[in-house]
Amino acid sequence: MANLEDELKRILLAGLGAVAVTAEKAKEMIEDLVKKGELTVEQGKVLNEELKHTVKEKVRSAVGEAEPSTDSILKSLDTMSPEDIAAIKAKLDALSQAKADETSDEAESN
Repeated sequence: MANLEDELKRILLAGLGAVAVTAEKAKEMIEDLVKKGELTVEQGKVLNEELKHTVKEKVRSAVGEAEPSTDSILKSLDTMSPEDIAAIKAKLDALSQAKADETSDEAESN
């Protein structure tokens, strides 16, 4: 009987050890994913700033104004490449999402 109890204890302890190791590895993996996600967010911010600068330069060169009007921006879209237009769409989507996030954050804080 003592051997059976010892074997059951060993099996139970081995199971607990396996659970602990699995939880530890899962935590490490999640931390790695978070770090990678943060890096991706930072890269996205840098690319966003570069895109903003590029779009401003293209608009300024196409329109020739320091502060282009909405009408001149819309007219300059006709001469932009599909890649530039896609970049502008992505930027507008990001701005819309950021504005929606700000609005929801303000609503939650009130």
